[in-house]
Amino acid sequence: MPTISIITITYNAERFLERTIQSIVAQQGTDFEYIVIDGASTDGTLDIIRRYKQHITTWISERDQGLYDAMNKGLHRAKGQYVWFMNAGDELHDAQTLPNLLKRIAASSADVYYSDALFVREENGKVVPVGLRSQVTPHTLPKHLTWQDMALGMKVCHQAFVPKRSIAPDYLVNNLSADLDWEIRCLKAAQTVEYLPFLLCNYLTGGLSVQQHRRSLTDRFKILVTHFGLLTTIRNHIRIVVRARRFNKQ
Repeated sequence: MPTISIITITYNAERFLERTIQSIVAQQGTDFEYIVIDGASTDGTLDIIRRYKQHITTWISERDQGLYDAMNKGLHRAKGQYVWFMNAGDELHDAQTLPNLLKRIAASSADVYYSDALFVREENGKVVPVGLRSQVTPHTLPKHLTWQDMALGMKVCHQAFVPKRSIAPDYLVNNLSADLDWEIRCLKAAQTVEYLPFLLCNYLTGGLSVQQHRRSLTDRFKILVTHFGLLTTIRNHIRIVVRARRFNKQ
């Protein structure tokens, strides 16, 4: 059983997928498996997957019910002690990221590991750094994370969150904020949560939730009501709006 299952979800992402795969191929650590779940792409995605098949443990290409259905497929195929989603366009931060994480796991075997994330964007075919998530968004990053910290929204980038597979639930399929729900449920089940002083990922901005921003906000509200209650969530959303306005004025 490998220590870590790295899972990539992709659909018609030939512009971005190779960059993600190359960041994993560049890793010095070997104690991991790599799973690619493709949603029956019609572009050049499958050509890229086949080109790197010697580096991919398992891959499938079939229709799905959306991003989180595909993520469940990856989760169900994972055999590692930990699961780590690195979707098309995202990258492991550098070549030492996986070895550094494996060292921490060997030393402490926490239920969840997390870190800050470097936000990047694509400009003229090149990846350009935007800044650390904790600096370019209103979401500060606690050094002692609990599920209650999620009351004002997602504190940790999904690609910078690595839980044990044994505590990782299935994703909600029809909610654009299912990653928030997933992190909360993982944290509720975790007994030990460890902050990492190094970056785990480069996160490509402009994903599905950004493309469907209004629905994403509505779905986030539903998730927070589920975990924190209606009145608390209403009060917290007032705080979210005030915080966002203050941050945007800076």
